[in-house]
Amino acid sequence: MAEDFARAVEDGLKLGKRIYMGKDRAVQPPKPLPLMERSMHFYLPSAPMVYAVISDPRIVDNPDIPSYQPHVHGRLDPPALIPLQMNGVNLDVDCYGDSAFVQVSGMWRVHCVMRSRSCDCRIAVPMGDEGSILGVEIDLPTKSYSTELIGVEESKGIQNIARPEDGQFLKPHIFTLTIPKIDGGTYISMKLHWSQKLSYNDGKFTLTVPFNFPDFVTPAIRQIPKKERIQLNVNSGIASGIVYQAVSHPFQESKRNGGHIGLLYEANVMTWSHTDLSFSYGVPSGNIFGGALLQSPSLYDIDQRDMFCICLFPGSQQGKKVFRKEVIFVVDISSSMRGRSLESTKNAINTALSKLSPEDSFNIIAFSDETFLYCTSMVLASEESIENASEWMSKEHCEGNGTNMLIPLQKAVEMLSSTPGSIPMVFLVTDGTVEDERKICEWMDKRMKNGGSLCPRIHTLGIGKFCNHHFLRMLAMLSRGEYGAACDLDTIDSQMQKLFSKGLSTILANITIDAFDDHEQIEVYSSCIPDLSSESPLTICGRCQGSFPDTLKAKGILGDLSNVIIDLKIEKVMNISLDKISARQQIDLLTAQAWFSENKQLEEKVAKLSIRTCNISEYSRMILLEKGKIERDTDTTEARKVPKKGDACKLLDSAEPKKILLQILTVGFGDLLATAENICPGSEEEILPEVAEMLNKATSNCCGRLCRHCCCLCCIRCCSKMSNQCSILLTQLCGAVACVGCSQLCALCCPQEG
Repeated sequence: MAEDFARAVEDGLKLGKRIYMGKDRAVQPPKPLPLMERSMHFYLPSAPMVYAVISDPRIVDNPDIPSYQPHVHGRLDPPALIPLQMNGVNLDVDCYGDSAFVQVSGMWRVHCVMRSRSCDCRIAVPMGDEGSILGVEIDLPTKSYSTELIGVEESKGIQNIARPEDGQFLKPHIFTLTIPKIDGGTYISMKLHWSQKLSYNDGKFTLTVPFNFPDFVTPAIRQIPKKERIQLNVNSGIASGIVYQAVSHPFQESKRNGGHIGLLYEANVMTWSHTDLSFSYGVPSGNIFGGALLQSPSLYDIDQRDMFCICLFPGSQQGKKVFRKEVIFVVDISSSMRGRSLESTKNAINTALSKLSPEDSFNIIAFSDETFLYCTSMVLASEESIENASEWMSKEHCEGNGTNMLIPLQKAVEMLSSTPGSIPMVFLVTDGTVEDERKICEWMDKRMKNGGSLCPRIHTLGIGKFCNHHFLRMLAMLSRGEYGAACDLDTIDSQMQKLFSKGLSTILANITIDAFDDHEQIEVYSSCIPDLSSESPLTICGRCQGSFPDTLKAKGILGDLSNVIIDLKIEKVMNISLDKISARQQIDLLTAQAWFSENKQLEEKVAKLSIRTCNISEYSRMILLEKGKIERDTDTTEARKVPKKGDACKLLDSAEPKKILLQILTVGFGDLLATAENICPGSEEEILPEVAEMLNKATSNCCGRLCRHCCCLCCIRCCSKMSNQCSILLTQLCGAVACVGCSQLCALCCPQEG
């Protein structure tokens, strides 16, 4: 999808050369890169962008200065994407601890389409680290659009369903949305909302927001004023006396109060920002420290219990004692992992092995339908053994077609059952789904309850969209491990390195909060508190019924196996929305628990939280609301569509908005069929979820008779390219054939009944 998008933008830049902008140009016409310099990533958005979707090249022209255009025959399939020019942009960022909430407000113009014609416009929203889209608002002269989340059951009654390309994630961090039929020359006012994470390294938080605009979005006419504004507010929460550094834009400090900082940048510019917003601030502490934030719920909150958020910071002290490590890498080598996925995994494991100390030990277990061990016992991480392990991984193993995950996990935990003086770790990497996932979680849950002081931590990484990411998150949660995801193949190496670094740099393990054991009215979202790594702070969120404890102490085991107690200062806050900060974490953790327990009440809880906080979830769906505007005379109550020239009037929203249901935007709960077919991540074709579900049901009886040389997945792939009406007709036909098959079976079993 990303490659198709990039090619469409390249075609749009070529098409944009037809537009005549007059003699007073401020910038040159957009030019595609030379062949030797072309890169797919260059044409992907590096800042919020809007594109005109052009299927008919005859409509391309300057809406203000019509010019002679050579006649063009035919239509563009797929359509070209012409980047629209931007007339103004504001960026507002609020940072709370390690979370950032971003709003981009801008004005774009359809500068490339005749006034008498219209085109669809596609919005692209690139987000930062672990970005999550929160909403889009569009205002046009005659209409307005906005996104909204609704429950899954409510979504079933919506007839208008958007095509996949009209609302999807181009990449895990790039959200796109298409707005239909906007007239040439129209100004588009837009607000984009998303959340993302700040990275952490050696006591320093770093924020990076995509804000690098290409030259061709700058208006071509000199006289058009161009003003950009950035407002950055930082509230460190528990830490105080923060010092900021490495600022990308010339900010002016507008306010400072303890751990609160306000920065402002605004300027009239010739061209838009060519630099991402980058900002870093340090937390001045050399030791592990933490605190707790407490807040009462708002009146609109369904859950009226108090909210709390406990943060533990590793500090910036160099040379912290880390645990001696016993590490086993459990790697999926089934056929679907061939090529890029497996090569990236091997490279990341080699890098992780090089970071082990000579006193650490390791092993490698590869699995498909069989299990392969590098060694029958743990091996010290000497240079020779690491080199031998690298050679072993480079060999072609007998890759099978199955994915048997339980046996290698049990083997790994058994090998780590006796590891005194060290912290045992299992790094599980897979791209598939297995049928016994709940059985694996139940086994791990029992193992943790019956284990010793330092049970094996299972750190999980899911590759692609076919694995069950919620299972992997639950498995990591039960074992106090970390979870990572690489839905995009380009990020496999970086995500694995991030997971390995986090797990291998554990400085505080077996963390408990003293008041939680004696307070039955406290609910913690995570069933087990993970370990604290020097690579990132630890956040523990939850709710409390009644009075919250006056004092809190965090207990744990340090790398030298000594016990430590950390006093946590409790602070009641008013200017921080804890519900907003913890929403994404709460939804992810509760979704994993709802999947594991198959608890409908938890599913409903997640759905309500998702809708209220605008965070997408597995139990909610995103819709696009279209509201038409009418002109109303200020002196009368008569409403009319088209006002007369000179009449005093104002715009009002129409009563009934049109609802358009977008495709499912979440990763789902895995795909057993794709795993069984050993389809490689990244090579899958887009399948409409609704079509797939209908075909699976309709062809359950007839597939074996009619498609002896085919499979259901082939049918789904073929039929996913049909229109909705055609797919419904085919579904009815398959259902009829299935009924005929059932009738024949009944006739054979019960001849007297006919």
